[in-house]
Amino acid sequence: MTDAELAAHLAEVAGRLLIEVRSSNVLSLKALGAAGDATANQFLCHAIREQRPDDGLLSEEEKDNDARLSKSRVWIIDPVDGTREYGEARADWAVHVGLAIDGVATIGAVALPGSGLVLRTDQPTPLRPAPDKLRMLVSRTRPAAEALAVADALGAELVPMGSAGAKAMAVVQGDAEIYLHTGGQYEWDSCAPVAVARAYGLHCSRVDGSPLVYNQRETYMPDLLICRPELADRVLTEVRGLAH
Repeated sequence: MTDAELAAHLAEVAGRLLIEVRSSNVLSLKALGAAGDATANQFLCHAIREQRPDDGLLSEEEKDNDARLSKSRVWIIDPVDGTREYGEARADWAVHVGLAIDGVATIGAVALPGSGLVLRTDQPTPLRPAPDKLRMLVSRTRPAAEALAVADALGAELVPMGSAGAKAMAVVQGDAEIYLHTGGQYEWDSCAPVAVARAYGLHCSRVDGSPLVYNQRETYMPDLLICRPELADRVLTEVRGLAH
């Protein structure tokens, strides 16, 4: 099984497990999120350690250790991206299984179990033509001021959505053109989505245009831009203008 096949299989199975946990109907919203995280994390970590024992591993739900820092290949996973949306039985949550190679988000899969989809790096499809009016994804609960300002400058329609993975995959699927995030994330929030987005030909970078680098000692990643490649310069120029 290739790395991409493994990532897609694990993301899909973890998504099915999460749906089953949620269907139990015996847990409060908070307990449901915790149970889902724990169940999916245990499955993913055990499977990766068995299938790729020589690789490093970083998970939102596991205590981090420095062993991964000496590895060229590191799996970076988020068992439930969008715990609130998962608990509320919305569709905009995701399972992230990514593989960073020498710091680059290279291979991965993002499952959208609420929609029955798995998007993966080894099966990209052509991007849909962009519409005349651009659409920008923002947090449905905490839209960043920078994103709102850039959307206004570009005349873009705001599309509120839940998890980071769901927003990134909306650009991949052609449901929006820009995902600009400045509110801070961690490596597991974007590694798999960025790997998939890059495979589909999208632009992925920090908001200053610099590369996204993974498997760092400090896992915090302040900002992110995923957009159609022909829009990258315009968006980055608008973001730079906000700093002056």
